[in-house]
Amino acid sequence: MYGWLIGGLAALDLGIKNEIERQEDESFPRDLACSKGLIRLHKNHNDGFPFGFLKEYPELVKGIPFMVASAVAGAFGVLLLRKGSTAQKAGLAMVLGGAVSNLYDRFKRGYVVDYFSFQKKGLDKVVFNLGDMCIFLGSAVFMLAEAASGLQGTGKKRVKQNRKAAE
Repeated sequence: MYGWLIGGLAALDLGIKNEIERQEDESFPRDLACSKGLIRLHKNHNDGFPFGFLKEYPELVKGIPFMVASAVAGAFGVLLLRKGSTAQKAGLAMVLGGAVSNLYDRFKRGYVVDYFSFQKKGLDKVVFNLGDMCIFLGSAVFMLAEAASGLQGTGKKRVKQNRKAAE
């Protein structure tokens, strides 16, 4: 199931990127028709980290995300051996889906295609892609699930301590 999630998210993002790349540069930016002005489409090529940071070091810009994605994949592999932890697994699968898509761009195109922005003050200058959103939301799901798991574990520990104290 998680492999399908990773592959599906990466394929969807890469498909959208290919469609954006196919269109004429002059047709951007433009509002996404069904979004009532909330989402604007762009055709941005980001050859660095967000906001073009470190774009003058292309090997570093490829290497760091590759190492981070590899570490996440390793953690995901270990997590797959654990029973339960469904939310954590889903979160890391989302992160990996977004990472695969963006890594493909970095290695194949030499840049990441970013294609939409939210037209709300403070967000309107930042252009994302679906992979970015998957990385962000997957990280949030993973961290919240880990925090909830930790709180649940702390509660179980207290119950055991209280039982021992009562004996």
